[in-house]
Amino acid sequence: MKQALLGAISAAAMIAGASSALAQDMDTLTLQLKWVTQGQFAGYYVAKDKGFYEDVNLDVEIKPGGPDIAPPQVIAGGGADVIVDWMPSALASREKGVPLVNIAQPFARSGMMLTCLKETGIESPDDFKGRTLGVWFFGNEYPFLAWMSKLGIPTEGGDEGVEVLKQGFNVDPLIQKQADCISTMTYNEYWQVIDAGYSEDDLVVFNYTDQGVATLEDGLYVLEEDLADPEMVDKYARFVAASMKGWEYTCDNQQEAAEIVLENDATGAQTEEHQTRMVSEICKLTEGSDGSLDVAAAQQTVETLLSGGSDPVITKEPEGAWTDEVTTKAADVDME
Repeated sequence: MKQALLGAISAAAMIAGASSALAQDMDTLTLQLKWVTQGQFAGYYVAKDKGFYEDVNLDVEIKPGGPDIAPPQVIAGGGADVIVDWMPSALASREKGVPLVNIAQPFARSGMMLTCLKETGIESPDDFKGRTLGVWFFGNEYPFLAWMSKLGIPTEGGDEGVEVLKQGFNVDPLIQKQADCISTMTYNEYWQVIDAGYSEDDLVVFNYTDQGVATLEDGLYVLEEDLADPEMVDKYARFVAASMKGWEYTCDNQQEAAEIVLENDATGAQTEEHQTRMVSEICKLTEGSDGSLDVAAAQQTVETLLSGGSDPVITKEPEGAWTDEVTTKAADVDME
């Protein structure tokens, strides 16, 4: 029996050693998320959980974001190889000196909305003047500012302008009647309002897409200098291919994907019901995407951001802000 035990221990040690050697042989890559662990990023967690990254020889670390984490600053400081960011934030950062480049666009559509209480009497954007509107910052304010500029509505308050309330990442300003409207996403905060006891009939929703000011969200960005390294481009291509397989699996297995997200939520703050619903809504935004960037949509984002009158989000057409080199190479990665 002693001999058998020693044999088992030796075999276990050999397996552990082999696993360690295999991990050391893998290429490492760090992904910085835009926000906390939730269904918004299910495709990446699923790709890691199901071994899709390992299948392409990648050891991927996924770093959650948060209210005090700005992905462009993280990657500029060497804390990540790839970040998830919205294009307005990425383009603004690029113009300020952080050379971000979009290498893939899993989200084909925008989920951003402005949600108002019907009781305020707001029926159209013409009714915004003199109102208080909740707006996220940390790079999320750019689509809103571009929209207000397009409408010709100042954001410094007054009867002809709007009072901008710096909104936390919750729906309290609407519930507590501190704001007439707040920023919401189709997959998250809108449903928090519903869960707070309001019905859809109690709300008036302005979808950014319907208003013609939608901008691209949740793209994958890297530093321009890294794209000059063929080995990094190859690593990015494998990462994109495995990530898109993760998104495909997510939307085909939404309940399982939500459970994987919950398993990775170290805070314990998320609920199964909320994450399952979020994954369902997210899949409406990724539907039909193979990760390739729609250049027309990117150009629409640029035009929206440039339409800021005397204070545009960006001041000139960006050059080199996106590339199809990675997604083209990713299409040839064997993910079977």
